[in-house]
Amino acid sequence: MKELINYIAQALVDHPEQVEVTEVVGSQICVVELKVAKDDIGKIIGKQGRTAMAMRTILNAASAKEKKRSVLEIIE
Repeated sequence: MKELINYIAQALVDHPEQVEVTEVVGSQICVVELKVAKDDIGKIIGKQGRTAMAMRTILNAASAKEKKRSVLEIIE
């Protein structure tokens, strides 16, 4: 999951070297934390949160195959 979010985020931002993705894995849930540069936060969130919602949808679809639940947290 970490690699998937990292790949998507680096494709969207202007400063891909500042993308940091951490993953906290539990027994049933996985929390993926995404941190980007301050001027790239708008590109990750998108208009009315559509880009962030799309990333969460992709993450949920990928984690459903592993029978786990994943949550994407965007950290400013």
